[in-house]
Order: sequence, then C-alpha cells, then structure tokens
Amino acid sequence: MAINLQKGQREAIDAPKFTIGLGWDTNTSSTGAAFDLDASIFIMGDNKKILSDEHFVFYNNLKSPDEAVEHTGDNLTGAGDGDDEQIKIDLTKIDPRVTEICVVVTIHEAESRRQNFGQVRNSFVRIFDAATNTDILKYELEEDFSIETAVEFGRIYKRDNKWKFEAVGAGMKGGLQDYLNKYN
Repeated sequence: MAINLQKGQREAIDAPKFTIGLGWDTNTSSTGAAFDLDASIFIMGDNKKILSDEHFVFYNNLKSPDEAVEHTGDNLTGAGDGDDEQIKIDLTKIDPRVTEICVVVTIHEAESRRQNFGQVRNSFVRIFDAATNTDILKYELEEDFSIETAVEFGRIYKRDNKWKFEAVGAGMKGGLQDYLNKYN
C-alpha cells in the first residue's frame, strides 16, 4: 500500500531501483494554446549545484552520465490517465558525489502561451517499483499555483547513507531557466 504524503513530509525509499511517475490534467486554455508540461531532474552534490550540465536530465538529455537517471521521453499533451512522464532511477549506479535529485515540472513556453499551474489540476508525483508496478509513495499537489509556471514537486536526498523523498510542492514564477540559474 502506497504512503500518501502531505507537503513537507519525508519518507524513506528502501528500493534501490524505482520509477518516478508524474501526472497532471490541464484545464482548457483560454489562450487556445495546448499545454506542454515538462519534467526535469537536477542531480546535485553537497553544494546544491548540479554536478555537470549532463546531470540535468530533461527532454533534450534523457540520461545521466552514470546512467542512474533516465527520462523516458517528453509527453507533449498530457492526455490520458496515469503518468504523463516517467523517470527511471537506479541508485546502484548513482555517482557517489550525488546527494540530491530534484524533480521539477515546468510549462513549456508558459509566458508566450499565457499559461500557469493554476490551469493545471490533479498533479501528482509517485514513486513505484517498476518490476511489480506497486506504488511506494505518492504526493498529490493540492495548492493553487495561480501565477507559477514551474513547480518543484519533490526531492530525493541522501542522509546517513539512506535515500529519502521529500514532498516539496514549491512553485516559482519563472521557467526552467530560473531553476538552471538556481542549481548551476
């Protein structure tokens, strides 16, 4: 049975290999433009900075150099039920310098399309065992991010050689570039 987390809660991840599933539904845009939400992963060390440009995993860089983090590809519409995008994690391969993996979702071209997370509903992040398709934990974002165009859904971090997940749910009124500036 999956553990449902609230914002700020933390939970141990006892599986060395798992998949992060991200899902959302979009309201019909008043601008007429389709929504394109993108999951991005920032793989960081002790200094809270990405280890290298290749440790930023997203739709144009689908795999980390150690092959521990793999994005399964960009979903351009978010149509359908279930996960819209997935990231596979194998902690047995992770670079020993890694202490944090940050999971961010942004709205592609949000400014020009006049879109924000206030128009997105049923957003969630879940961590599941891909071999059994069993959810380990899930966090549903319930906040109304009416001006934010990027949201940090959660982070996986290492403390005392154990990996944990924290439900973050923090919005930012910028795009992917703002996160790159923050973590670079």
